[in-house]
Amino acid sequence: MTSKTAKMNVFERYLSLWVALCMVVGVALGKLFPGLTSALRALEFGEGSQINVPIAVLIWLMVYPMMLKVDFASVARVSRKPKGLFITVVVNWLVKPFSMAVFGWVFFKHLFLPLIGPELASQYIAGVIILAAAPCTAMVFVWSYLADGDPAYTLVQVSVNDLIMLVAFAPVVKLLVSGATDLEVPFKVLIYSVLVFVVVPLALGSLSRWWLIRTKGPAWFAEKFVAFFHPITVFALLGTLVLIFAFQAENITTRWFHVLLIAVPLIIQVYFNSSLTYGLMRLFRVEYSVAAPGALIGASNFFELAVATAIALYGPGSGAALATVVGVLVEVPVMLSVCRFCLATKHWFAAAPAVTAEGTHHV
Repeated sequence: MTSKTAKMNVFERYLSLWVALCMVVGVALGKLFPGLTSALRALEFGEGSQINVPIAVLIWLMVYPMMLKVDFASVARVSRKPKGLFITVVVNWLVKPFSMAVFGWVFFKHLFLPLIGPELASQYIAGVIILAAAPCTAMVFVWSYLADGDPAYTLVQVSVNDLIMLVAFAPVVKLLVSGATDLEVPFKVLIYSVLVFVVVPLALGSLSRWWLIRTKGPAWFAEKFVAFFHPITVFALLGTLVLIFAFQAENITTRWFHVLLIAVPLIIQVYFNSSLTYGLMRLFRVEYSVAAPGALIGASNFFELAVATAIALYGPGSGAALATVVGVLVEVPVMLSVCRFCLATKHWFAAAPAVTAEGTHHV
C-alpha cells in the first residue's frame, strides 16, 4: 500500500488538505472582500437561474476531462463477469441514495435538529441525497489501483453507471428530496443540470476520445491530450471550492460546527455501502479484482455533478451546496481506509483471472 500510495500525485494524496485550505482561503475571501464576493455571486445565467457563471465554467473544466476516460466500448465485456456489475448497480441505485435519505432524515431531522434548526436540516438532507445519487468519480480509478482491482472491469463499472445516471439521477433526486424534506425540487432544473453537466460533456468527451484515438492513436490521446487537462482539472476543482466557501463564508463562520455534523452521516454512508457491496461480492463468490473496485465505487461519489446540481437547485450559498462540499472533504481519508481494508482481506476471495483492457484473460 505504501509504494502505491507514493505513486499518487501530490494533489490526490492530500486532497482533503487542499479542500481544507480552500475552505480557509474561501472564507477569508468572503469575509475580507464582501463586495467582490457579492459581485461574483451575482453572475448568473439569467436572473434567478441559480447557475453561477464562474462556478459553472470551473465545473465544466473538471467534468469534460473526466468524461474523456469513459470508454463505452468496454460495456461489451460485461457478459464475462455479470455478477460483480449487477451487485454494483443494485447497491448504487437501489440502496445507496435511499439509505442516504434515511441516514440524513434520522440525523438532521431528529438527532441534530436542536443544533441546526428545521430549515437547514432540510437543506443538508437535500445535499447528502444529491451526493449519494451521483455515484462514481475519476478518483475511483485511483482507489481501484490502490486496492489491486482490475482496471478494465473498473472502467466497465464506471461506464455503466454513467449510462444509468443519464436517466436515473434526476428522478431519484426528485423523489427522495421531495419525500424527505419540505423543499421544492424543480424537475426542469434537475434535467437542465444533467444535460449541462453530464450529457453535453459526456457526448463531447466520447466524440473527442473516438476522433483523437482514431487520428492520433491511443498513446498520444492518453499521454498528451488527457494529461494536458490534469493540472487544469486540479485548479478548476480548487477554484470551485474557494468560490463555494467564499459564498458560504457567513454560514461557516457562524455554523462551523455544522461541517462536523454533516460529516457524520456521510462517513457512516461510505462504510455502510462499501461493506454491503463487499459482503455481497464475497457471498456470491465474485473474485477480488472485481469485488474491491465494486466496494469502492459503491462508496464514492461524482461530487462535481452533486455540487453543480445543489448550486443549480438552491444556490451556491445554500446548505445543500455546503453538504456536497463536505462530501469532498471527507472522501479521501475514508476511501483510503476502505482500500486498506480490502487489501487486508484479499485472502477472503479465491484467485481468478482478470479481464485485461484488450479483453483477454490473465492470471
